[in-house]
Amino acid sequence: MVSKEQKSEIVSKFGGNTANTGDSAVQVALLTARINDLQNHFKANPKDYAGKRGLLKLVGQRRRLLKYIKNRNINEYRDLIAQLGLRK
Repeated sequence: MVSKEQKSEIVSKFGGNTANTGDSAVQVALLTARINDLQNHFKANPKDYAGKRGLLKLVGQRRRLLKYIKNRNINEYRDLIAQLGLRK
């Protein structure tokens, strides 16, 4: 579980200030933090199939948001991918 302090740190890093929680980059960063946190959970609980379904939903949501950012501004997309360590 991502703590409140971690969330506020991510929001301020990717959104500019702590009130900008709806920005697409902030949402992608928060989803990435949740996905990374869940990966540790599944190493300890490999038979949590309902949790894996939730993980797949989070990954799909992140993918759709990244597609939106890519279509809107390719440079912002590339910067975000590099900062989060996704893909290449």
